[in-house]
Amino acid sequence: MGTTQRTHDRSVTRDPSTGVDDADLSGTTADRDFNPSVHDIYWREQHTREPYYRKDFTYDDYAPAYRTGYETAGRYLGQGRRFDDLESELHSNYERTKGKSRLAWQDAKEAARAAWHRVERILPGDADGDGR
Repeated sequence: MGTTQRTHDRSVTRDPSTGVDDADLSGTTADRDFNPSVHDIYWREQHTREPYYRKDFTYDDYAPAYRTGYETAGRYLGQGRRFDDLESELHSNYERTKGKSRLAWQDAKEAARAAWHRVERILPGDADGDGR
């Protein structure tokens, strides 16, 4: 667990492994700017803790799936779009950008979904109406 400090009338929790505060790791700011590199940092650190993670794959295998999830979610921020409704677009985006990843879409889909929902959790309320 990170340390908490008050900064500009808000509590900030600093991740001890990265030294980055939780607001920076969200990948968005109050004005809804979207920062993909912050999401990449988060998933690089987090991917081995995910329930779908398999030891025979590296972060480089998972990275295109995460990128597909967070970039597509970022493109639709605040529009109430759901992952399941856009799965064919997500699948196409993944196949187009997966590079040398060894993950087939069926294996990559849960990583993309996790990245999508992480972006959604940053927004107040239930942005896509799926109860998460």
